[in-house]
Amino acid sequence: MQNMPPHPIDASDAVSNVAVDLLLTVVTCGIYNVFWQRRQFRVLNAFLGREEFRFVTWLLLSLVTCGIYHMYTEYLMGRAITAIQRDLGEPPVENLSLISLMLSVVGLTVVADAIQQSEINGFFET
Repeated sequence: MQNMPPHPIDASDAVSNVAVDLLLTVVTCGIYNVFWQRRQFRVLNAFLGREEFRFVTWLLLSLVTCGIYHMYTEYLMGRAITAIQRDLGEPPVENLSLISLMLSVVGLTVVADAIQQSEINGFFET
């Protein structure tokens, strides 16, 4: 039997300090959040085993729809995180997709990203 890696992506490429991510997002007037989102897409795609989240598509559609597509993506990311938690045998945050959507609708997408990053960090805790 081969030694399978415990995770499909290295923790150093996935885990981040949520407070630092929030601070950098505020200091850069939201520009850092684009890079943060890209990292989250990479991590979720690795755990899902498919390319469900496409960065360029997300970026373009978010710009064209004035952020509406981003709200939808936040919902999908919450749903994906819950599915991954189930696959890992962790207790899922059942309402994460709804929480992410509601925070996005009221303009707090960065808070949704922080909650999602916290859950992603939990993928690597043993």
